[in-house]
Amino acid sequence: MPPSGAFGWLCVAHSVADIAFRAAQIRSAQALPKPSLPVTSSSGPQSFEPRPYSTKGVDSTPRVPGSDVHEQSNLPQDVRSITAFKDDPLSPRLSGNTQSDPIEPTPSFSPVDSPKPEPAIARNLHSSKVPSSKLGRLFHYGGLAASLGYGAATEIIRRSTATSSGTPQGPVMMTEANIKRLVSKLSQMRGAALKLGQFMSIQDTHTLPPEVDKIFRRVQDSAHYMPDWQMEEVMSSALGPLWSDNFTSFDRIPFAAASIGQVHTAVLRASISPTGREERVAVKIQFPNIASSIASDIGYVKLLLTAGQLLPKGLFLDRTIQVMKDELADECDYSREARSLKRYGSAELLGQDSRFKVPWVWEGSTDRVLVMEHVGGASVGELSVSTLPQEERNEIAKRIIDLCLRELFQFRLMQTDPNWTNFLWNSSTWQVSLVDFGATREYTKEFMDTWLRILQAAAIEDRAACVEWSLKLGYLTGEENEIMLNAHVDSMILLATPFRSSTSQPFSFGHGSPWAEITGQIRARIPIMLQHRLTPPPRETYSLNRKLSGAFLLASRLGAVVNTKKLWDDVVDGYQFGA
Repeated sequence: MPPSGAFGWLCVAHSVADIAFRAAQIRSAQALPKPSLPVTSSSGPQSFEPRPYSTKGVDSTPRVPGSDVHEQSNLPQDVRSITAFKDDPLSPRLSGNTQSDPIEPTPSFSPVDSPKPEPAIARNLHSSKVPSSKLGRLFHYGGLAASLGYGAATEIIRRSTATSSGTPQGPVMMTEANIKRLVSKLSQMRGAALKLGQFMSIQDTHTLPPEVDKIFRRVQDSAHYMPDWQMEEVMSSALGPLWSDNFTSFDRIPFAAASIGQVHTAVLRASISPTGREERVAVKIQFPNIASSIASDIGYVKLLLTAGQLLPKGLFLDRTIQVMKDELADECDYSREARSLKRYGSAELLGQDSRFKVPWVWEGSTDRVLVMEHVGGASVGELSVSTLPQEERNEIAKRIIDLCLRELFQFRLMQTDPNWTNFLWNSSTWQVSLVDFGATREYTKEFMDTWLRILQAAAIEDRAACVEWSLKLGYLTGEENEIMLNAHVDSMILLATPFRSSTSQPFSFGHGSPWAEITGQIRARIPIMLQHRLTPPPRETYSLNRKLSGAFLLASRLGAVVNTKKLWDDVVDGYQFGA
């Protein structure tokens, strides 16, 4: 449910306590002498490689909630914070610098960015209890609102007493300190709050004010994992109190954590393995009560985002949030994801395509715990991949773009999360492993017919047909002015450039390429569309555009050269409308 009056009173009460506490801190700091030398850490970069953690002989009795506040202090130094990647990766690579900043921003998945290749940024994961009750989550959001209000008040006082420099200043709510407060709290809360940040950060960053974009970019690169006692409770609830009997070993420290769950490595017993042998598996464990907290969490976050009227009107936040709520509800159902995995692994889709690897699923999986084959490879967004030979990078980009087109116009079923960590490249087998199917969407024949008509019209630069089919699909209302119509059609034609007959092939992506110039032109039209748009885009296009844009952005990151027109023709020429 959305925030009620209790939320406001809780904020007021928390504000009084918070301000009093901070005032005491300031007075204490003023009374104490300042240290003459800065404190430094002698610990350098460390790596953590997970070792099999046998579940036999281990005390797995759930601990009292709250007893693990300082749980990490009892762990070895090399596992107090562990490196992971952005969202539910199943790659086994865990080495990284444990001293890296956990809120360092990362490149977002934008259809109009063509960044130079850069290293994948490591994150620190921290163990913290997931607030699972409605009252507990309400308290955390109330505390966040109070802290943000205190930060804004402090900034107002600072500006009123500071000498004006003439430089434009941002909103008082979006100070660096408040941004850090938001990132820290959203990362701790997980669930819809963290997913909204990830969802928004994958959209084109130029649609958001820079202060808001900074929050979403940092949130995407932040995550916490459950303390051991809480993980034990979830596993016992999902698989029974003897859940550990299913595994010969189970690593209780996750190698990845994201918005709705965390991922562990384990070895499945031969007696229940689909292959009849012991098999290394990835175990995705959902955070407790995440699914039931979606509506209330989004209500709180929306209230925080709209309080300062920071978001542009053309973003249509209500529609964006509703789409995200529906998608997140689907992603919380691991049984649904298991069915999608099986569909992709069938002979009708990718089961007989040696270019791709789809992991099998253990039949004992539930709607909150998903056990699947552990696959190897490097995330296609890692630096190690971006420095591969040109031929290999071309092949990776070619396969991802080809898969997108086949998903759209052959399968009408698409895994819509473009996160690079969902695609692993195995240089030994030359296979792309697909490891996350929570965001799988199915499209109707009627919708896909119309959407393909728009792309075909854009590819032949038929502006009238672009407008006609955009009206039928719901991109336009028919009441738009010429400025909006021109910006919309221009963007569609530019986006279809790789598939035009007049475009030189193979098509070059990356820094300094024709695609970089095209994305710059699209970027220039985004503010115009945000200002003059009269209706939100069709709900199906949120996920569809996100995936297609992500594929082009990956090709840019790899600096790939791909015959995109041939890929288009091979898939689209056999499409039958209305059948």
